[in-house]
Amino acid sequence: MDNKTLEEFKELLTQQLDSLLQDVGKTVSEMTEENPNFPDPTDRASLESDRNFELRIRDRERMLINKIRQALERIKDGTFGLCESCDDVIGTERLRARPVTTLCIDCKTEQERQEKNG
Repeated sequence: MDNKTLEEFKELLTQQLDSLLQDVGKTVSEMTEENPNFPDPTDRASLESDRNFELRIRDRERMLINKIRQALERIKDGTFGLCESCDDVIGTERLRARPVTTLCIDCKTEQERQEKNG
């Protein structure tokens, strides 16, 4: 992969990381604000349900943040765009669709087939 394309992916991943980290900061500040006292149990349950949903989303984003950081490390060490299973080049279109991927489409398809048959 040429340096220009690598730089494009680095920029894309950095922008995604910055955006996710801003969302995390907002969630932390919102959750540390004083809890409203709802006399109605339904209102309180609704608030707790919303918070649990928000935490599940943030947990998924936390995992994505880790994957983005790993992808940025692969760019630094020169292994970005190489399948970790077969060492073939991962197609640029696949990387554009999912820049954090570590498997080429053939290896990913095989992995999913094995999981399904598991």
